[in-house]
Amino acid sequence: MKKIFFLLVLITSFVSAQVKFDDYFVNATLRLDFFHTGNKNSELISFDRLVKEGDWSGSKINLIDNLQYGYYFFKVFDSASDALIYSRGFSTLFQEWQTTEEAKTITKSFSGSIIMPFPKNKIRVELYRRDRKNNFVKIFTHEADPKSYFIVNEKIKPYSNFKIHYSGDPSTKLDIVFIPEGYTKNEMDKFHKDCERFAGYLFDYSPYKENKEKINIWGIEAPSNESGTDIPGKNIWVQTLINSSFYTFDSERYLMTTDYHTVRDIAANAPYDQIFLMVNTSKYGGGGIYNFYCMTCVDHPVAKQVFIHEFAHGLAGIADEYGNDNTYQDMYPTDVEPWEPNLTTLVNFDSKWKNLIPKGTPIPTPAEEKYKDQIGVFEGGGYVGKGVYRPTINSIMNSFKSNEFNQVCKDVLQKVILMYAE
Repeated sequence: MKKIFFLLVLITSFVSAQVKFDDYFVNATLRLDFFHTGNKNSELISFDRLVKEGDWSGSKINLIDNLQYGYYFFKVFDSASDALIYSRGFSTLFQEWQTTEEAKTITKSFSGSIIMPFPKNKIRVELYRRDRKNNFVKIFTHEADPKSYFIVNEKIKPYSNFKIHYSGDPSTKLDIVFIPEGYTKNEMDKFHKDCERFAGYLFDYSPYKENKEKINIWGIEAPSNESGTDIPGKNIWVQTLINSSFYTFDSERYLMTTDYHTVRDIAANAPYDQIFLMVNTSKYGGGGIYNFYCMTCVDHPVAKQVFIHEFAHGLAGIADEYGNDNTYQDMYPTDVEPWEPNLTTLVNFDSKWKNLIPKGTPIPTPAEEKYKDQIGVFEGGGYVGKGVYRPTINSIMNSFKSNEFNQVCKDVLQKVILMYAE
């Protein structure tokens, strides 16, 4: 059995290595916008538009995603040869909403979007979603012709960009774009200063500081009409560019936006692999979704920790390691191994961090003083107190009493950074 598994790994690696960027793509970006519509038990994907954006800033080497993180996954096939030429995993706000109480009683639509290198020839895009057992099931297919005159070929929302931290060619770096939300035209100087401050925050933490030369950070000067953000629970409504709001899913601290197409329109003004929205507020809150976007307040006393915590969600699919949050229901069935790299239900723990646990450590691991500084399997994580386990008693993914990542998360972050920068 081990020999078969090893052979499959070799075959996957060989196939990935055979995809050469110049054989299938030109140096530009193709964006596919769509909508999710559904409720707790249903989902329909409907096509919206194709958009041609600027130079491709993603890796031109690592075109096939072998991590397979995320609740969703998309594959791009060359139509003529049926060769797999690009793939990526991601998650969405819609999928999170489906686990809320509201989704039991109403049907809603959320905007969605994916990007890929711009193809030379006709392609087929297939979108997959995990089923109850975490297997990917195809839910949408779209054929695209790069020569179609219906592909939007303009900057939908043009704004100037600026470099915050620049290490080199975007195709060989992890590119992060900072987008302002709730900063007026007169507050662009504040946004610039906030960008410098948050870039400094990022490089205070491992493994980012050790990989500083592998990272670019960009900013976009995109002002809002008014300052701040919506706070529905206090009847505060503000005219902002991206329509962000606290009380997402009726969780006061969950600061997000459902206007994802606008987020993409603005991000397109700079090279980017990851989108981070900086909200001009001192109220505590934020959010982050894998290969979707991240968001944080900028002026709260713990904004630094919120930023680092949320960016780990967006960059590497790292999960929350705290329990007992009633916002979500049945997000982590205990009879299925979570895809997130820092959670386990022990259904398939061999696929997680078992190799990092010191010999003699009990599994599960009791939350006792003698285990407080080591890797183990501690119950509680993924918003529930029982049946889901995390790697350490505490880390910045659990509570801000800790100000660092555990080794499991550091290893995952390092791996993802290299995927963009190798």
